[in-house]
Amino acid sequence: MSTASATFHDDRLSLDLTVNGRARSLRAEPRTHLADVLRDALDLTGTHLGCEHGVCGACTVLLDGEPARACLTVSGACAGAEVTTIEGLDDDPVAGELRAAFNREHALQCGYCTPGMLIAARDLVLRLPEPDERRIRAGLSGNLCRCTGYVGIVRAVRSVIAERRARGIAPVTGQRGLGPVGARLGAPSGPAAAAARTPLRPVAQADSAPGIADLDADFVPAHRFDQAFTVAHPPDAVFALFGDVEAVAACLPGAVLTGRPSPDAAEGALQVRIGPIAARFRGRARITRDEEALTGRILGAGSDAGGRSATQGEIRYRVGPGEAPGTARIDLAVGYTLKGPLAQFGRPGLVRDLAGRLGADFAANLEARLSGAPALTTAGLNPLRLLLSTLLAPLWRRLSGRGDRRA
Repeated sequence: MSTASATFHDDRLSLDLTVNGRARSLRAEPRTHLADVLRDALDLTGTHLGCEHGVCGACTVLLDGEPARACLTVSGACAGAEVTTIEGLDDDPVAGELRAAFNREHALQCGYCTPGMLIAARDLVLRLPEPDERRIRAGLSGNLCRCTGYVGIVRAVRSVIAERRARGIAPVTGQRGLGPVGARLGAPSGPAAAAARTPLRPVAQADSAPGIADLDADFVPAHRFDQAFTVAHPPDAVFALFGDVEAVAACLPGAVLTGRPSPDAAEGALQVRIGPIAARFRGRARITRDEEALTGRILGAGSDAGGRSATQGEIRYRVGPGEAPGTARIDLAVGYTLKGPLAQFGRPGLVRDLAGRLGADFAANLEARLSGAPALTTAGLNPLRLLLSTLLAPLWRRLSGRGDRRA
């Protein structure tokens, strides 16, 4: 009599997520949908499953601050992501206003679509400048309701938008990025990200970010470059704005604060893309300022979600008078060191070009902020434009040089 034995292999992966503001570690098969992980492993059953084809919107959650279909999102792609479910919005003021409006306008019946509908509606309340019914209906077209006929839902969303704008609460700005988790170019930043995410924790209470427990004050960067730009505002006003960490982060494309900053410390993330590699670095920064000399230094370090790429860098800035009266010149000295896969593509020339374009967007946003206008762009860079400019710039210089010699 023979016996047979079988060996079963555990193909599950370790998955670290931040769910509703709490760090969670679990094991899941990489192809398991995020909705199943939330419901089965974390017992967050407010995320409903309907069509499981990404059509009905019942499973909508916030993924890194953006509405996403949990039934189509593979959990293996979510390592390091921040997930907010309907349970995580219990104390959210926008969601609270929407719940009251949904009750008032009879915007729910069976309630199965309501969690996903509230998350989608919250996103519209944050972004739309005015209660435009056409845009609200278009924004909710990915969330299906079998009961209400949508009239009450639209009325509820319109009323919340109108009430908030009447109270002087402006819409958040920023262009959405596309792509898988951790690889989206132009992830929401500044006010948009701060409103879309769960409430910020004070930096002193936040968990230590990887690799930055002891920032080296004597850090010597592997690469350096200088940059300067001028804004049409006096130096004192510009230097004062540089002391507002949240305002500076709102002006920097790809940046987002993940902790409430203090005058000398900040916790946040920066979306970076160089060549075919994209990473979302999370870390902390130490901030020093000299009020008399109008100079400052930001020293930071961090790593991407998988810990495969790491960076440390510093920005030294000086604010002085510009050539024209009432203007300020800002001189930046940037130094950085890259490690991991990103360093393979981080040629200094490419990084300098990337930083130059970031600097131009930052200067435009800074000018707008000082003028009291909304930021012009917080969406990061167009990778195709960057690639084309990087490839064509040397050719253009050679052609221009030949033209000069022929002349």
